Amino acid sequence: MNRKEMASVIEGILFAMGDSVEISKIAKALEADQGVVESICDELAEKYKKEKRGVRIVKLDSSYQMCTSVDVYEYLIKLAKQPKKYALTDVLMETLSIIAYKQPITKAEIEKIRGVSSDHAVSKLVEFGLAQELGRLDAPGRPMLFGTTEDFLRSFGIASITDLPSLNPMQVEEFKMQAEAEAENVLAENIEI
Repeated sequence: MNRKEMASVIEGILFAMGDSVEISKIAKALEADQGVVESICDELAEKYKKEKRGVRIVKLDSSYQMCTSVDVYEYLIKLAKQPKKYALTDVLMETLSIIAYKQPITKAEIEKIRGVSSDHAVSKLVEFGLAQELGRLDAPGRPMLFGTTEDFLRSFGIASITDLPSLNPMQVEEFKMQAEAEAENVLAENIEI
């Protein structure tokens, strides 16, 4: 591998890792001499600095890290101050609906209703500020309880959870039958495999 190829790989490694990466680890990954790797990292750092790029490569003890250039901080601050927008996928909406109507609810109860793991969906809803941890259930394992937030109420234009539309019992039965049919289909497909 020539220096140009090594520089490309090092750049990719530093970008992907995010944190600082020790020269010895980069050298081991490249199966190259540490001195050569350090020299290439220094050249990349100087190149980024000279070209006034938005990212820089900095040396931290015996490691290198790719980070944002100080020249763009003011723009990052402007961006960070903008209101956050998030996309609610069908999975997130389904999980949020379950939390809203059944709160306080545990992840296990959500998964029982959905029929699939809900770790990611619940984590995203907490990250978006639409769901929150309400405490722990007084049961074995002390599972976390989840509920909605004030941001949820604001986002959906309701003053209270009691303002959620009530579910038509006929629709609930129809949803149950659809869910059972889907579960049977999935089971049949798994048996055929």
